[in-house]
Formats: sequence, structure tokens, C-alpha cells
Amino acid sequence: MTVELTRPVSRRLLGTETLLVLGLSLGQSAIYAMVSIIAKLTADGPLSKQTASLNTSASARPWLDLTYQLLGIVFALLPVLLAVHLLSRDPGDPARTLGLDARRPGQDVARGAGLAALIGLPGLALFWVAAHLGLNATLVPASLPDVWWAVPVLILAAVQNAVLEEVIVVGYLVTRLRQLQWRLAAVIAASALLRGSYHLYQGFGAFVGNAIMGVVFSLFYLRTRRVMPLVIAHTVLDVFAFVGYALLPREWFDWL
Repeated sequence: MTVELTRPVSRRLLGTETLLVLGLSLGQSAIYAMVSIIAKLTADGPLSKQTASLNTSASARPWLDLTYQLLGIVFALLPVLLAVHLLSRDPGDPARTLGLDARRPGQDVARGAGLAALIGLPGLALFWVAAHLGLNATLVPASLPDVWWAVPVLILAAVQNAVLEEVIVVGYLVTRLRQLQWRLAAVIAASALLRGSYHLYQGFGAFVGNAIMGVVFSLFYLRTRRVMPLVIAHTVLDVFAFVGYALLPREWFDWL
């Protein structure tokens, strides 16, 4: 007797799978971010006087803190492995489907650097405007203690953020929504709004800026079918933000 191990994947099954992947990753983050912005808006004092901190210390003991930081980075990447594993049910290699391979390293780096410049410079201007209008909380990109491993951990955190966000919110989500026969405009809007929503804890300026970034990145992926340049661009942006904040004079960032 043989047991049938495979069956056709229905649209309903793909939709449920997509919701579960998002619920375990950035969809969950979006819900927490919405609760966070509501909490900030209903707290005493304006939004601009409140703080949104990233890359915070997890323990007063440096080696224990390092352990927590590394574990957080590793486990945050598990939804990426899950998404790639689920895409392996589709025809072809999932890494090639996503464009998450090393076939075009020079082109990927050049495109990633270009995207980082395209997003980063206007993004700084938007953050400055939002800060002066009181639409953002005060952002602290890095608040690790002054220890030898702080910068390497911040770089790893930047890579983790980039891989998680670009694989899930662009590569995986766009692929699945197209398979679910969503219209192109709806696919782009869903990816962009999701990206903006899980940054809401930083304020409304961060929501708008990241939603615009989501539109640009989604259009780039739909045109090239390569997520690697997006990972490179996002990593560059986060490394500049995290490591720059940790190493440069703090008064340079008063406008945040």
C-alpha cells in the first residue's frame, strides 16, 4: 500500500499558509507596533517626547547580554527558513525563485548600493521633517553598552533585519500574492503597507517613509525577480543607522 504524500495546493491553502507565515513574523510585529503607537498616543506627553529604542541591552552581564543578542538574531531568522522551505514545494529552486543566490554578485552589490542611496538620502530628509512636526517618537537606533562586541552585533542585527524583511515582505509575500491572483497594484500596496505598519512604533513619519520604501522595493523585485539587492540595500541602511549612532557623537543625532 502506498500513501499519497503530495496533493495540489489550493488557493485557500496558500492563503492560510501566507497568514501563518506573517503571523509568525512581520505580521505579528505589525500588530505589536500598532498597539505601541496607540499606547504612545494615549500616554502623557506628546509623541515627540517619547522614545522608540532599537538594539537594546538584554542583561547587565556582558557575556549573558551577548548570548541573548545572538540568540535573538538566530531565532528571528527562522521564519525566513520556513518561508524558503514552503516555497520549495513550488517548481524550481526557491533561492533562484527569490533571487537570493550568488549568481550575480557584482550586479547585486551595485544595485543594492544604488537602492540604498535612493532610499537613504530622501529617508533622512523625511525623518527630519517628521521629527520637527512631532510625528515621530525620539528614535534610539542602538543602545548597547560600550563593549567589544557591540559593533559586530549591530552589524549582524542589520543583516538579520534585512534578510527577514526583504525575504518575507517582498520575496515570499509578493510571490504568494501573485499566485493567489491578486492584482499588481494590490500586491504592491499590501507589501508596502505591511512594511510601514511594523514600523509604526517609531511614529507616523516612519510609517510613511517605510511604506514608500516598500513600494520602491516591491516594484524593483517585480521587475528583476531578485531579492538579494534589496537585502544588500537594507543592510547598508541599517549598518549606517545602528553603527553610526553607536560610534558618532550623540549630539549629531539630536534631530532624531
